[in-house]
Amino acid sequence: MDYAMDTICCNKSLNIRPNDKPVFLVGVLIFAVLPQSAHSGGISLYEIGTPDVGLASAGYSARAQDASTLFKNPAGMSRLHGSQIQAGGQFLYGDVEFSPDGNTSPKLGSDGGGNAIGALPGLSLFYVHDFSDKWKFGLGAFSNFGLVEEYNENWVGRYYVQKSALVGVSIMPSVSYKATDWLSIGIGMNAMFGYLKDEVAINNLDPRVGDGQMTLKDNTWGFGANVGILIEPRKGTRFGITYQSQINLDFAATPSYSNLGPGLSKVLANPSSVNLGMNVPQSVMFGFYQQIDDEWAIMGDVGWQDWSQFGKVDIGLQSSDSSTLTANLNYQDTWHGAIGVQYKAFPDWVFTSGFAYDSSAVSNKDRTVVLPMGEAWRFGLGALWQVTQKLDVNASYEFMWNGDMSVTQGADNILRGQVSGSYANAWFSFFALNFTYRL
Repeated sequence: MDYAMDTICCNKSLNIRPNDKPVFLVGVLIFAVLPQSAHSGGISLYEIGTPDVGLASAGYSARAQDASTLFKNPAGMSRLHGSQIQAGGQFLYGDVEFSPDGNTSPKLGSDGGGNAIGALPGLSLFYVHDFSDKWKFGLGAFSNFGLVEEYNENWVGRYYVQKSALVGVSIMPSVSYKATDWLSIGIGMNAMFGYLKDEVAINNLDPRVGDGQMTLKDNTWGFGANVGILIEPRKGTRFGITYQSQINLDFAATPSYSNLGPGLSKVLANPSSVNLGMNVPQSVMFGFYQQIDDEWAIMGDVGWQDWSQFGKVDIGLQSSDSSTLTANLNYQDTWHGAIGVQYKAFPDWVFTSGFAYDSSAVSNKDRTVVLPMGEAWRFGLGALWQVTQKLDVNASYEFMWNGDMSVTQGADNILRGQVSGSYANAWFSFFALNFTYRL
């Protein structure tokens, strides 16, 4: 009971009252449940195994040169000739390692946790069907939301996060209509299947017992919409704008516990199901594409993502006297900018390069070991080979640099302790290979 009471006291910003049983139990859980869900969904990728990897996403909403435009700007399907299918594979490798400093609580040890990210594969598939000169229909399957992390068992931040996984897989039917020679519109539905699994250590305050363990696991569906406009005032000049709506993933699961000390075993003997309302951010992207001559083209984007709403997580218990609260993680909206070029060196070969910048969704004072997130710089290179009139093969590489991200967390939490240090020189590499076949 002492452990549970202290957990509540350490969450003062949540206004949790010990004499309210449902909220009391939420307080017991929130230190473990909430941070993981926040971090798991704390990254939304432009990289989905398409040629855009070689452009660092430049021209995302205006390039409209392959079937994956059904996601990036569904209006762009109107530019495609005939029906086509695109299949892509992607390999992500991240190097994100924490280095604790002298301000970390001594009782937590000195284990930095190792590389929390490592390797993660991905696949995508897009099909666009040509109904007529004006109407196109598309269907896509891909994943651009979520991340998986795993730290060493006894690392210094084990009371905040040990293992965390959230994967959002989208199925997207889309349709476009060419209203005039220069204006196209498109809309798509994003049906996202979300999978969440979190594991965190629990401090029993008794070295003879060791740490306890909590696991939370669930899956759910969320739905949103993509709306796009493509304007082509003259051949070789295009402007595009895409709006992607917010998607609500209402996870709910009953936590399971192991190796709890006597006090916590009594308090959590009959755990209730916990609701976690998570919002995939809405976003807006505006882009341009300009053909300079027969060999060169330039393109770019500016965009906005609503991460401040993602940082407001609704939490409650499924019971007859359940209470609900919203925890604000102090996320902030992000801005995106990208510029890229295409160069047709030979009749059958096109080379690409791009650069992009995204601001951070968390300030330095709000960054945690659960969310080691900062600003991102992207650099991409790619090559497309037109093997035949019907088949294209594209290979791309992108390097994403997050730099140094300092963390000081838990100064007032005697149970979890203070974790202090930095993620130095954090980076990600993306390798993509995709095939486009014109039917």
